[in-house]
Amino acid sequence: MATSKVTYLGDLRTSSAHLQSGAEIVSDAPLDNNGKGEAFSPTDTVANALASCMLTIMGIKARDMGVALEGTTAEVHKIMAAEPRRISGIKIVFSFKSDADEKSRTILERAAMTCPVFYSLHPDIEKDITFNW
Repeated sequence: MATSKVTYLGDLRTSSAHLQSGAEIVSDAPLDNNGKGEAFSPTDTVANALASCMLTIMGIKARDMGVALEGTTAEVHKIMAAEPRRISGIKIVFSFKSDADEKSRTILERAAMTCPVFYSLHPDIEKDITFNW
């Protein structure tokens, strides 16, 4: 069964529907690539997926450990390169609202680095990850 269905809306914009839930994501070409920049670009969603995946994996582990992570944020910076145009780096700064002890923090940080998106990204993409507790 398919995961999603992407429809080209015209004017360099797509709509993606998650088939199980019906949730939708709109993407738009970025300003520096002929677009309007009015929504996440496809490469923005890749960088964002890394942070979301890392938070999800930490959330699973935190739940098992009885550690609350609600309110934690991740600021995502995507770095693009040319020739060929591609993502060359992703910088993520996590800011936690948690009173996790040092041992729990280490476990959660290590868990984050095992997320499927992290392992799916090409090894040439630099990943600069900061955990601010």
